[in-house]
Amino acid sequence: MTNHLPREDTEPWYRQFWPWFIIMLPASVVVAGLSTWYIAHRHADDLVVDEYYKTGLAINRQLEKKQRAQALGLDATLNVTGETVVVSLTGSPTAHELHLLLSHPLEADRDFSVVLIRSAPGQYQGRLQHTVAPRWHWTLELREPEGWRLDGSVTAGDFGDALLH
Repeated sequence: MTNHLPREDTEPWYRQFWPWFIIMLPASVVVAGLSTWYIAHRHADDLVVDEYYKTGLAINRQLEKKQRAQALGLDATLNVTGETVVVSLTGSPTAHELHLLLSHPLEADRDFSVVLIRSAPGQYQGRLQHTVAPRWHWTLELREPEGWRLDGSVTAGDFGDALLH
């Protein structure tokens, strides 16, 4: 009778399956953690304002401008056709140019501003840098010491000759 001793492995450890399997478990957790960190910082919600105190102070100035627009009887209607935006103002606008801010409801990096030039009495026109969609917010203002401000949201579903108000 011959006794067989267990066979001794002669291959180095790095050529075997089990050490690599055991190493890959914590390595995959590290990769998943780094991926999660990247996604969280790259696509962070913009709902929280870093400088909340300054933003809070600016709210009073914004409210004053809104009240001034209301006192002047101003109302705006936006019409988007392709890359062109036309704003029709009712009331007594006399400015040569207005500023229109279009802001995405969740992603601040998609916000952009358009300078509108008066094309006819009570009508201002500008060129869009990006496309806008329903639920975007708009702010129209006259940036002067005694300026005013109107705001609303884009509500039209179709943007061929969509009417926004």
